[in-house]
This record gives sequence, structure tokens and C-alpha cells, in this order.
Amino acid sequence: MSFDWNDLRYFLSVARTGRLTEAARRMGTDHATVSRHVTNLEGRLGAELFRRSPRGYSLTDAGEKLLVRAETMESSAASIENDIAGEKFALGGMVRIGAPEGFGSVFLAPRLGNLTLLHPQLDLQIVAMPRVFNLTKREADIAIGLERPEKGRLYSRKLTDYTLHLYAGRRYLEQNGPIQRRQDIASHPLIGYIPELIFSPQLDYLGQIDDRVVPRLSSTSLFAQLHAVKAGAGLCILPDFMAAEDPNIVPVLTHEIELLRTFWIIAHLDARESSRIQTVINFVAEEVSACRSTFLRKRLF
Repeated sequence: MSFDWNDLRYFLSVARTGRLTEAARRMGTDHATVSRHVTNLEGRLGAELFRRSPRGYSLTDAGEKLLVRAETMESSAASIENDIAGEKFALGGMVRIGAPEGFGSVFLAPRLGNLTLLHPQLDLQIVAMPRVFNLTKREADIAIGLERPEKGRLYSRKLTDYTLHLYAGRRYLEQNGPIQRRQDIASHPLIGYIPELIFSPQLDYLGQIDDRVVPRLSSTSLFAQLHAVKAGAGLCILPDFMAAEDPNIVPVLTHEIELLRTFWIIAHLDARESSRIQTVINFVAEEVSACRSTFLRKRLF
């Protein structure tokens, strides 16, 4: 059986994009050519590498195994070009990052443009949603989580701790008076997550204030909660990296109420060896490290 590296290039493109048309666009060819190379590869290996559906192409178990080895070969090729040719190799391909909406939208999105400038052939996707991402099912290549995974073939690395405080709108406090004691909270409406839709126990903030309180206004979206506080709808626990710089809201009871949570960066143990995955992981970790005081605000209040 002869093995054609060129077929693997097309396989990698489809694996990273999930669609023949998008893979063809990136390869500078047509979808029929991409399909032919993938079919050739499946025939040579005697295995189905993709599940085809109207929504696109998803990897089978055999495809997942091949992806790891194909990316290793891709990385080796990059090293050869670096070491032998003496030219800087431009990382290519797509990396999808799944993250909580606050971290993904407020912190990560404004910074990832710098990474694309360094590696113009690297395509980055941010899925900023309040959910847990399944890396085994390829919902993301890298995930930012609130808990360290305890099972599965996953690599995890602590990014940073971050603080949260209770916030209120400036106008709300002007109209309703100062909040001076924890007992005062009971007389104010609270804003929080919808209890039965909380995707991580780390987000059950109100139970740490008083297990008897329930939110009067609830949302699965952290941005909805933030805007509700700004509009004067009540009090809300918010991450300081999102709220501390907003002049329309202020922290209250900072010496009595302070929560500490952790962000973890997670990747599949095999995919971690990919040069593009490792490059993105290192970039995110370095950006977070450089902004440590943004996440830990306790000394600023």
C-alpha cells in the first residue's frame, strides 16, 4: 500500500473546517478535488474517516486517531522547514476555542488578533457560551473551563484565579441608599443565573451569600446580568475583570463578600502535541499571566 502525504493535507483541512467547500477554499481548489483525496485516503486505509451529514463532516474514531498522527507529521514538516531551510514556518489551520462568555468576549477576543498577525495562516474561532465543551467530540480544540477535568484523556493547566464581588448601579444606590451590612441584601432584588440552568457548580454564587435567597431577575447570560445591574435592576455577583472598570457600577460590601474562582485551559491529550494547539495555549497563558492584576482585584478595593 502506497501512502500519499498529499491526501493527508486534504484530510487535515476537512478535519479542521468540517466542510468540503471550506476546506477547498483554504486549499485553493474545488470541493470535488478535496472529496477525491479524502476518498482515496479512506480506500488506502480501509477505514471510514468521516461521518457525512447535512451539517458537515465529523471525525470517526479512526479519523480521530489519524488526526493526531497527521498533525504530528505536519509539525515534523514544519520543523524540517525551520531547521533545514532556515525560514520561519507559518502555522496554519483552524483552532476553535470554547470559553465562558465573559472570558471569551471581554478578555480573549481583543487579544487574539495579535496572534493572527504573528501567524497569518492560523484561523481562530471563539465560541463564547455559558456551557461545558466536549473536546472528545471536537466541539472545540481548546476549552477554558471553571473546573479541572477529573476524567478523560485531557491535558489541563491552571490559567489564573479570579475574584468576584457584589455590584450595584451608581444610580440605584443613589435612589435606594447605601448597603452597609450583609443583612441589608435581603431588602434588595438580586440578579443571577437561572438555578436549574447553571452549567457549573462554580457559578452558584448566591448560595454562598445566603442559601435562602433566590434571584428576582435571572439569565443564563453574564452580559444580560451585567446590563441589568447597570440599568438599576438590583444587585449581582460579577467577575471583577468584567465589572471593575465600568464607571456605572460599583462593588458593595467588598470586605464581607468576595468570591474566588479559577480558569483552566484544557485540550485533548493527543491534540496538545499539535504545534498550532500548543502555540495557542501558550499565547493565552502568557496573555493571562501578563494581566494577573486584572483578574485579582482584591487589593484595589
